[in-house]
Amino acid sequence: MVKAGASAKGGRAREPLSRERIELAALDVIEKQGLPAFSIRRLGQALGVEAMSIYHYFPSKAHIMDALVDHIIEEMFPFPPAELPWEERLRRVAHQWRALLSRRPSLFVFLATHRLNTRKGLRWINETLKMCLAAGLTREQTVRMFRTFGYYLNGAILDETAGYARGPSTIEPVPDEEVVRDYPEVAAAGPYFRASEWDKTFAFGVDLLIAGYARLADESRATAR
Repeated sequence: MVKAGASAKGGRAREPLSRERIELAALDVIEKQGLPAFSIRRLGQALGVEAMSIYHYFPSKAHIMDALVDHIIEEMFPFPPAELPWEERLRRVAHQWRALLSRRPSLFVFLATHRLNTRKGLRWINETLKMCLAAGLTREQTVRMFRTFGYYLNGAILDETAGYARGPSTIEPVPDEEVVRDYPEVAAAGPYFRASEWDKTFAFGVDLLIAGYARLADESRATAR
């Protein structure tokens, strides 16, 4: 008789398949092999199961991708405490979003362009809009605030994970000495483009946007009086 937790050959039994295990394995496969290479077959290989076993939990690859989006969104909860000022709550959400997606660069592009219209996605959008409304803006201004903040966050993460610093270079880059001689402002800016400066640059942009929203809110309240 085979003991619980052991296989018939004496080894440990494989962990039972579940939605959670499939999602975690999918995230791992995507980050290791890249999103374009992701498939149910490769996911099955990573799990040590036949592809048909996965279809028992997810009817299609699209269903898995939806589940992965929800998985990431769930990691954004709970939101910062409601008793904090809206500026600090928004700042914390921004830094949390960046940290979360920077750990999953291969999935990021899909998530950034995926419509968040699942229940979890809509819940996240709803909570973020409520947080933005607390700034005292009009409904229209609040939505535009939400959108512009999203532009900044997604653009910043794209730049850091696959953009200027990590993207392809020209075949024959301009020699450093020529850059210093002919493009002095570019040469002087160079140190601030380093990865070691990204945290400061990101925080600078977040603070700048929040300051702009706060000023707009003050103007809106003054006009309403």
